[in-house]
Amino acid sequence: MKFMKLGTKPDTFYTEEATRTVISDAPSDLVIQVNNIRYLLHKLQFPLLPKCGLLQRLCSDPEDSESATIELHDIPGGEDAFELCAKFCYGITINLSAHNFVPAFCAAKFLRMAESVEKGNFILKLESFFHSCILEGWKDSIVTLKTTNKLSEWSENLGIIRRCIDSIVEKILTPVSKVSWSYTYTRPGYTQKRHQIAPKDWWTEDISELDIELFRCIVTAVRSTYMLPPQLIGEALHVYACRWLPDITKTKTRSTESSSGSQTQTDAISVGKNRRILETIVSMIPSDRGSVSVGFLLRLLSTAIYLGGVSPVTKTELRRRASIQFEEATVGDLLLPSHSPSDNHHQYIYDIDLVMTVLESYLVLWRRQSPGTTPAESNNQFLMSSIRKVAKIIDSYLQVVARDINVPVMKLVSLAETLPAIARGKHDDLYKFINIYLKEHPELSKTERKRLCRILDCQKLSPEVRAHAVKNERLPLRTVVQLLFFEQESGSRAAPQPQELVSRRKQTPFTEHDISKLKLDLGSLERVKGTRKTTIPETSLKRSDKKLQLVEPERNLERGGTITVTEGVESEKGQFDFPKKKVIQRTSKLGHKGRDR
Repeated sequence: MKFMKLGTKPDTFYTEEATRTVISDAPSDLVIQVNNIRYLLHKLQFPLLPKCGLLQRLCSDPEDSESATIELHDIPGGEDAFELCAKFCYGITINLSAHNFVPAFCAAKFLRMAESVEKGNFILKLESFFHSCILEGWKDSIVTLKTTNKLSEWSENLGIIRRCIDSIVEKILTPVSKVSWSYTYTRPGYTQKRHQIAPKDWWTEDISELDIELFRCIVTAVRSTYMLPPQLIGEALHVYACRWLPDITKTKTRSTESSSGSQTQTDAISVGKNRRILETIVSMIPSDRGSVSVGFLLRLLSTAIYLGGVSPVTKTELRRRASIQFEEATVGDLLLPSHSPSDNHHQYIYDIDLVMTVLESYLVLWRRQSPGTTPAESNNQFLMSSIRKVAKIIDSYLQVVARDINVPVMKLVSLAETLPAIARGKHDDLYKFINIYLKEHPELSKTERKRLCRILDCQKLSPEVRAHAVKNERLPLRTVVQLLFFEQESGSRAAPQPQELVSRRKQTPFTEHDISKLKLDLGSLERVKGTRKTTIPETSLKRSDKKLQLVEPERNLERGGTITVTEGVESEKGQFDFPKKKVIQRTSKLGHKGRDR
């Protein structure tokens, strides 16, 4: 930071109550009132009037011995800026820097301390300092531009803002190898001593200290040159948002704050400012995909929901942009806090509705890009890979939010069912989510358990997961029976056909080992009988003294096809010998009856 020192005399201004006086042998003959401060000064004994064209005009007769009173309530910068100008006229030492340049320059312009009034006047010295020191420095330009907020109209008319922005943009576009000035860069793990050149985003933290309108002007000017990649512009927006927008992970819900009456007028002003910042940032996001991360877009959307009153256009744009990059998200990106109470007046931990809206927007775009009439007819590997990634993310997200005891089952079921069937090649992750939810919600009713497990496709479970599910006491019995039936049906399809067995018999006689291959493995079913205390309904399992029959659910019969039902004769030792397979074929729509084999 650079300074300029003017004057050589010591400071002789002192204060008595609300009056500022200069220590002098000559009596005061000029009273200047600036807001609540009264200055007792001199007309001609010191070069105050000769250097200030405005005071010369306001004092009709400077040589009059009578005391004159002048009110300067509208002087830019107030009493502090006026005192700098007065001390310059008295020859008292003053130090000028980027922090007080703007009010001093505006006040000097107001008092008309120009060269036409007296040579070597204050305005000339200030302009020299501005061009040679402030505009040549990086942080000096930033600080000067920051101080223009209080005198924005004056600064705009005098060209201070424009010249500072031009200087800042010029330095941002400088090649990083030529950056020799100091800058602020506090990224974790970054040590400037270890790097010989500046990082590409060296400028982002310093300009984030500016007001949003000044920040927008700088970013717009930089973008118009097309010299920096969109990712750097996105990084600048990300740094600014982290600097000014509230941390949504550490805030309460808006409804809680308003109901407690703790929201003051200052809070309302702050919320309005944050809305303006958020909407401005969203409007500046480059259209290039990947210019900002999907996690940043989702956090902005969550912040918009928290603030309330944000433009619907802004929220729609955030949802659209997030859905385009949704496959790049991680589970951590989706774990955004909920800012509104649930229907049962319990607070959800995570905002599931936000994830649902973005997922629905993604599916609209995905179906629009699919060349087939239905997703199943699409041969586009990119689209298939995309939706498989999204399904993996959603299933992993469901496993986390399932631990929230306040989330109702239907909210998560709706989220899981939003994805089309083609999105999931396997249902292993979906089963993990169901198992976690049942474990964390033991009070779930039988109907809710059935509804939750209905989203599970037993045929898409891996053998390891299916083996775990068969032993899972939390699952409804209906689901376990379906798992057992599928295992039996899979075994039947894998077994040799009768014609093949006959041909083999002619060549090689059956051995005990061959016969054992034809037996139905009921070991898993016996384990279920031993571990589950619930009796099996007659609609699923029928047992008599001599036979145990496994009946397929009626809804499977309605779909048509072939069903395998095993009949076993129980021996005196409680084991089954030579199970027979009975194939039942549903009557087709043409009226042909099935036959038994």
